[in-house]
Amino acid sequence: MRFLWATIGLVCVGLGMLGVILPLLPTVPFMLLAAFCFARSSERLHNWLLSHPQFGPAITDWQDRGAINARVKRISTIAIAAVFGLSVIMGVKTIILGIQALVLCCVLLFIWTRPDY
Repeated sequence: MRFLWATIGLVCVGLGMLGVILPLLPTVPFMLLAAFCFARSSERLHNWLLSHPQFGPAITDWQDRGAINARVKRISTIAIAAVFGLSVIMGVKTIILGIQALVLCCVLLFIWTRPDY
């Protein structure tokens, strides 16, 4: 079972690394999932991820306080607005736009109700 958790964690780290390059692929949720998996499989990998200079602070802030950085909240809001704007420009059907707007509003509500750090 530890092998499975470690494998899932490594896949999540890979997807998170892709998220650094690809603008619409989220990085931090994959790193949070990787930390969760590594905590169940490998203390060494878990410690490596938590001590990583780029990913570690966001993970520990989330684990300790459920907090999201205010800068990240602003960037997320801009990205969400851009995605919705792109859907409007592309002429997506109204029903799909409505569903997308509802889901994206729920995501924004979640993001902005988390404490800052």
